[in-house]
Amino acid sequence: MDTSELKYLRRCVELARQALEAGDEPFGSILVSAEGEVLAEDHNHVASGDHTRHPEFELARWAAANMTPEARAAATVYTSGEHCPMCAAAHAWVGLGRIVYVSSTEQLTAWLSELEVPPPPVRALPINDVAPGVPVEGPVPDLAEQVHELHRRFYTET
Repeated sequence: MDTSELKYLRRCVELARQALEAGDEPFGSILVSAEGEVLAEDHNHVASGDHTRHPEFELARWAAANMTPEARAAATVYTSGEHCPMCAAAHAWVGLGRIVYVSSTEQLTAWLSELEVPPPPVRALPINDVAPGVPVEGPVPDLAEQVHELHRRFYTET
C-alpha cells in the first residue's frame, strides 16, 4: 500500500465513526477509481434490522449498476474492516479489484471475544478464503487501534 492511500483509509475510519454516532456498528468503506477519484462511500446501516446493509455490499451493488467491468476491475475498495464472507463474495461476483482494509477479521474476532460479544451467525473468514482471486492488503496498524476503539465504544456504550 502506498502512503498516499492513507487518506482513503482515514475517510473509512471517519465513516465508521459516523455509523457509531448514528447508533450502528462502526464500519465504513469507499470505492475509488483507478484514477484516484472517490466514486461512492457508505457506512453500516444494520441497526435498521437488515444485517445485509454493510457498506462493502452496498458499494458492490453500486459498482455493478454504475461502472463498466473494466472500471470495476481497476477500482479499489478501502474499508475500515476486512470484508465479511457476504461482502467478499459480492465484491468478487461484480468483479471489483483490490481491497485495502484497516483492521483484519482476525483482529475483529479477537476484539469481540475480549468484549464477550456472541459470535455472528456466519463464520468469520479472511477475504481470500471466500474470494481467492481478489488482491488484498491490510491491516494498517497505524489506524487499526482507532477502529478497535470504535468497536469497544459500540459494545460497551450501547
